[in-house]
Amino acid sequence: MHFPLPWQLVLILLVVLVVFGASKLPEFGKGLGEGIRNFKKALSGEEEGQKPEKKEQA
Repeated sequence: MHFPLPWQLVLILLVVLVVFGASKLPEFGKGLGEGIRNFKKALSGEEEGQKPEKKEQA
């Protein structure tokens, strides 16, 4: 798999900044963080208001 080079990442970030504007970036970051958090909760089987059960080792 080919990962972007550092200069390519900078170029992508500049394009995102121009397209969305500086005022929208914090909102985008917050939404992305919440999405990742919800995804991790779904993977662990945690439901709202409950902590994931710890598995006991025998």
